[in-house]
Amino acid sequence: MAAQTTLDLNCDMGESYGAWKMGNDEAVLGYVSSANIACGFHGGDPSTLRKTVAAAIKQGVAIGAHPGFQDLAGFGRRNMHISPQEAYDITVYQVAAVAGVARSQGGRLHHVKAHGAFYNMAAKDAKLARAMAQAVRDLDSDLIFYGLAGSAMIQQAQALGLRVASEVFGDRSYQPDGTLTPRTQPDAMITEVSKSVEQILRMVREKVVIATDGTRVPVQPDTLCIHGDQPNAVVFAEGIRKALQDAGISVRTV
Repeated sequence: MAAQTTLDLNCDMGESYGAWKMGNDEAVLGYVSSANIACGFHGGDPSTLRKTVAAAIKQGVAIGAHPGFQDLAGFGRRNMHISPQEAYDITVYQVAAVAGVARSQGGRLHHVKAHGAFYNMAAKDAKLARAMAQAVRDLDSDLIFYGLAGSAMIQQAQALGLRVASEVFGDRSYQPDGTLTPRTQPDAMITEVSKSVEQILRMVREKVVIATDGTRVPVQPDTLCIHGDQPNAVVFAEGIRKALQDAGISVRTV
């Protein structure tokens, strides 16, 4: 197997709204190749969306829609039991908004990546994943569908003929089934850059991640996520970018 020489580095951003400020998006944009921009349901607002899209275009970063549950108070991280039809509808609504804003700023939507609980639920629920992927295909079949490596999202998007990017995480721990450790557990987040880099390089070189119980879980690292809402997001982005460069891995969008 040939060594992997490129990796897409994506970041969730555009999640500020009103007087509430989240993250340092402009600084992080200097280190990533793809941006997943909030659509107003879990975070973000029209002005933030426009500014973030414009900043991404200026930096040459690929624009992605980041649809989530309509839950500003819970930042989209609380499970909501919705039907596949509702999942389809909220995906269409949010993705179309980002696509329209991108067009207004002279850019084009590149990909779609769900947020928070919407993402985690669809990773396990094939019907939810199918509805989400169907919404993306019906809007624009050329869009790339980002989803958790090895999950129902990737399987359902591929079944519909969408181009996919299997996503891995450098700042999150994993469960033996390949899902992310719930944030309610104390070991969910990786807060040290060195430990994050160790996990990332293993995923790229060996195509595995070590779960919390020591299990070696197979992964396909097409794109790596950095969470823009964590306090040290810029430090993480800078450290990971340098580590990848030192390892001979170029950061490039999928």
